[in-house]
Amino acid sequence: LIDLAQEAELFHSPDATAFTDLQVNGHRETWPVRTKGFKRWLARRFFETTAGAPNSEALQSALNVIEAKAHFDGPEREVHIRIGGLDGNLYLDLGDEAWRAVEIGSEGWRVVDEPPVRFRRAAGMQALPTPEPGGSIEKLRNFLNVQGDGDFILVVAWVLAVLRDRGPYPVLVLSGEQGSAKSTFSSILRSLLDPNTAPLRALPREDRDLFIAANNGHVLAFDNVSGLPAWISDTLCRLATGGGFAVRQLYTDQDEVLFDAARPVILNGIEDIVTRPDLADRAIFLILEPIPEDRRRSEKELWADFNAIRPQLLGTLLDAVSHGLKRLPDTRLGSLPRMADFALWATACETALWSAGTFGAAYAGNRDEAVDS
Repeated sequence: LIDLAQEAELFHSPDATAFTDLQVNGHRETWPVRTKGFKRWLARRFFETTAGAPNSEALQSALNVIEAKAHFDGPEREVHIRIGGLDGNLYLDLGDEAWRAVEIGSEGWRVVDEPPVRFRRAAGMQALPTPEPGGSIEKLRNFLNVQGDGDFILVVAWVLAVLRDRGPYPVLVLSGEQGSAKSTFSSILRSLLDPNTAPLRALPREDRDLFIAANNGHVLAFDNVSGLPAWISDTLCRLATGGGFAVRQLYTDQDEVLFDAARPVILNGIEDIVTRPDLADRAIFLILEPIPEDRRRSEKELWADFNAIRPQLLGTLLDAVSHGLKRLPDTRLGSLPRMADFALWATACETALWSAGTFGAAYAGNRDEAVDS
């Protein structure tokens, strides 16, 4: 088993997790050594070599050695989930069976078969469509229950922030009475950039559950939130701007599991769920109005129409991200708001879609309303 593992390229991440690069059907896959993906590959290679099956004790002993070799003999590499960055370029994992990604640079974007950054696949991740050029961002408005141009501009700015490999990411807070399509709104935004078999989830009851969710997805969408306890409001603040989590590793007394990153978050609920000013200052608030009966569409029809234009919508967003990468070094703001890096990024991208100053006016008005509320 240990000899067979030498066919794979072993390395470790900065937090000392052991990983391996495997060549499967002509493409590269990256798996943590302790996950089922690598164990299945190793068991299959063992069967191909010996026509037998390894016993569990031998497999466990071999994994201990393989993990040690990855840690002490392998190089250190960053491993990303869905979005990664390297040398000024951004990489978006398409999540398909060929493990392709989109490389986004200041001169444009292209689909690459073997990206220079490493991605891991968490349970539930679904594939993005292959992006296509020539779309229009205005087509997204038909699927979102937004009231005016300002709200739509802020939604697109939030989406463009999601396509960065670093925070801060403003928390998108959707409120409105029943029948205002809050859940559909959240599902569409998540499926546009980070589709998952369970796109919407209930708010976690403790830090550990939130940490696990953040470790296994790029976008976190929490549905039907009825209130935010003080502890989770503080945790969401750290998740928006970047901060560390530490939880005790199971079955140990002294070891900790550490997570240090930022994640885009969507919250939706009927009530005014964000009441603490520190989280409100990191949020974008949208109030959704009930949809009249004559404007309602069946969910089947809505998703069929949306999936038909997803490739062009994604291509349009990638064009804006490429434009933002080119303009960001020269972008300046007269005064910096709380989420300064987000505001700079959205301002750098905006002229690919709208005239200069469009985002700044919409964002300033939204923050003023939030503080007053």
